[in-house]
Amino acid sequence: MQRLDWIRGMPKVELHVHLEGAVPHDALWELVCKYGGDPSVAERSGLARRFSFGSFAEFIEAWNWKNGFLREYEDFTLVSEAVARSFAAQKIVYAEVFFSPGDFRHHGLQCQKLAEAIRSGLARVPETRINLVADLVRDYGPDQAMRTLNEVSEVRHLGVLGIGIGGTEHRFPPELFAGVFEQARRLGLRTSAHAGETSGPESIWGAIRTLRVDRIGHATRAADDEALVDYLAEKRIPVEVCPTSNVATGVLARLESHPVERFIRRGVVATINTDDPAMFGNSLAGEFDLLARTFGFSDDDIRALLVNAAKSAWLPDPDRGKLIDTVTGEPGRHS
Repeated sequence: MQRLDWIRGMPKVELHVHLEGAVPHDALWELVCKYGGDPSVAERSGLARRFSFGSFAEFIEAWNWKNGFLREYEDFTLVSEAVARSFAAQKIVYAEVFFSPGDFRHHGLQCQKLAEAIRSGLARVPETRINLVADLVRDYGPDQAMRTLNEVSEVRHLGVLGIGIGGTEHRFPPELFAGVFEQARRLGLRTSAHAGETSGPESIWGAIRTLRVDRIGHATRAADDEALVDYLAEKRIPVEVCPTSNVATGVLARLESHPVERFIRRGVVATINTDDPAMFGNSLAGEFDLLARTFGFSDDDIRALLVNAAKSAWLPDPDRGKLIDTVTGEPGRHS
């Protein structure tokens, strides 16, 4: 059995993936046709070309283009079911998935009803368990973030476990959102922040010291600060690593320069994730295989990374324990 086939057969956990960036092309094409399409994408095969970018700015432009076809609650039910079926087919048994309510206010979509529509689609695929994390999107500012937080708190029964902030790091540093994250903790929500993706180590320090986050998304630029790497390892702050994403958006020039191997060697709790797989053309199994081929990760390294993800999941202790058992109980190794 080849390594990639072995990894594909393993029960997997993902903690950093965006719903809107994971929509399979068949489902997205259905929406493109529904709303009249785009001259630059005349057929389904054109979606892959549309998701080709050389910089983070180009990635954001493609992100906004795609989101233009998510206009009604029923669209979110459609794509959520499609995403869940994709995860189930990949043996992703558990995932914590970002959704971005603020991106769709201009379509008149309310956060609470949006969460209901998403949960309706996810519920159609019992083979995988998916919980939700609301991305407050830092570009909308702290006031809008607080509004979204309060709305999110009303739908926790739909599996909304926490919040995060993606978006433009250098324009909207973590410190602006201190009050929002403090309120999230008071409400009992877990917290993450995209940090050290397009800004330096100071963004990660801000997320840790000011926002007091439970996990860090990306953290690629932590490698520029030895003290920060040591701190992440010592405090056991999980890092949601997204290798292919960082290369695709131009954060790194090539995978070989990604600090993931260094993080692991230094004892950082690293988890491996796809970020926006339908836009980058990657898969979770493919990420592990790519890291094994690039950095020489062993079978045991891959297992340890999957266990890191299971242990870092925002689940009650009994459920987390069952998830760890599921991940560690996968039989056999590739030959």
